[in-house]
Amino acid sequence: MGDIDTIMEQYQNHAKSLLQANALNKITVFEALANAGITSVTVTFNGGGDSGQIEDIRADAGDKVVELPDIQIEIQHALWEGKLDRVKTSVREAIEQLCFDYLSQEHSGWENNDGGSGDFLFHVEDRRIELDFCQFFTDSTQHLHTF
Repeated sequence: MGDIDTIMEQYQNHAKSLLQANALNKITVFEALANAGITSVTVTFNGGGDSGQIEDIRADAGDKVVELPDIQIEIQHALWEGKLDRVKTSVREAIEQLCFDYLSQEHSGWENNDGGSGDFLFHVEDRRIELDFCQFFTDSTQHLHTF
């Protein structure tokens, strides 16, 4: 197998494990949020120039802004070998990891070049996550005229 074949196989294995980790971590995060009485979480992110970060995480219980639970939960981390590794982390860090992993799943490289930004909205009652993503790009128009 050539180098590119090996790299593509690793990438495909990682993509599969990422899907598995996201499905499992979504369940774990929603359980922690529901147990804390949280009804929604909004995560704002922004990135560009090969760097991306979570800007803000806001949790709501009904119409009140509340703190995320200060507990440790166990999530899955997708490894390049296509395997999963269990990691104990805070709810905040688990939410961040889940968001970064969904971005990698749906918009791999979102933080590169001109980057992108957006929000995740976690709807706790129906266990649904919405991603509103805006990808930035540079555009140009060239005109050549000969008279």
